[in-house]
Amino acid sequence: MTDSTPPENAEASNPLRSVYTQNLPAILDHFGISLVVSTYQAGKVILVRNDGGTINTHFRNLHRPMGIAVDGQRLTVGGQNTVWYYRNMPALAPKLEPKGKHDAAYIPRQIHVTGDIDIHEMAWGRQDLWIVNTKFSTLCTLDPDHSFTPRWRPHFVSALTPEDRCHLNGLCMVDGQPRYVTALGETDTAGGWRANKRDGGLLMDVQKNEVLLRGISMPHSPRLHNGHFWLLESGQGALSRVDLAEKSWQTVAQLPGFTRGLDFAGPIAFIGLSQVRESAVFSDFPLVERLQERICGVWAVNTQNGEVLGFLRFETGVQEIFAVQVLWHSRFPEMLEFGDKLINTSYVVPDEALADVPTALRGPVPAGA
Repeated sequence: MTDSTPPENAEASNPLRSVYTQNLPAILDHFGISLVVSTYQAGKVILVRNDGGTINTHFRNLHRPMGIAVDGQRLTVGGQNTVWYYRNMPALAPKLEPKGKHDAAYIPRQIHVTGDIDIHEMAWGRQDLWIVNTKFSTLCTLDPDHSFTPRWRPHFVSALTPEDRCHLNGLCMVDGQPRYVTALGETDTAGGWRANKRDGGLLMDVQKNEVLLRGISMPHSPRLHNGHFWLLESGQGALSRVDLAEKSWQTVAQLPGFTRGLDFAGPIAFIGLSQVRESAVFSDFPLVERLQERICGVWAVNTQNGEVLGFLRFETGVQEIFAVQVLWHSRFPEMLEFGDKLINTSYVVPDEALADVPTALRGPVPAGA
């Protein structure tokens, strides 16, 4: 890892200034990817893109964005009380300024208002979008007639009530179905998990509705990748590999921040780090004792040996990261905001409907996906 960083990708007065290691653009370029990152604290979704050998951080405004679910052409973001649906419109990408630079254009397609359910992680299944509904301690899906539809909750949570009884937070899908979740406590009272947050975390099997691991320090982001099971032990600032058969876990890398948000490209784990505030929630756990100063950003870690390969560090404006997701086959995407004027003249209609559209209209107006 190089210890030098290029100049900030903005002027010193920029409230969202960041620095990065010289090799991070090459890592993204090698896999042909970009990253999409959420920060509820700053109210932004961030597209992290390689721009000709430099890192470009592109900020989009959303209210308290947290969970991000990427599936093919779909990009979905969850907030405190809202789910925003975006869809990639490839025909629009070449028309964005500067022309010829973008290879994906995610446009807003739908908004679902859930009410305040404190959405955490989300993931697309075979048919439904699955949501960790933290306030009601349940996994849920959405439909037009309801705020949300509860589908599963831990066996120790006795009622569907907006009390955040166990701080259900992380979700791992297997074969298109929810399979594993993380929570910060095996508790059944309002905010009960807070009393033992230091090491009261657990990993659960959704299908069996049973606890697999206990004693984890604030677990987040359970994932299956390359034949191994991973999670972030956030209270330790660690990436850990889990042995499900032995019901144990070991630290692969310790990092200089509260680890939350995880995705992979090959052997590389992209991990979100947060500074964490000194508060009743973010205190009295090992990371705070180990590090007086914590860092916010996205770290690239070799999962084979725990080596830090590169990082993006936010110096101002962004203190907490929630989700980190890889955008495959998209080196320089755009994500249009809801008020963008291009939305008014960008249409996607079924191919068969184009038969009677005048040819002249198909040029300037992207009429087909």
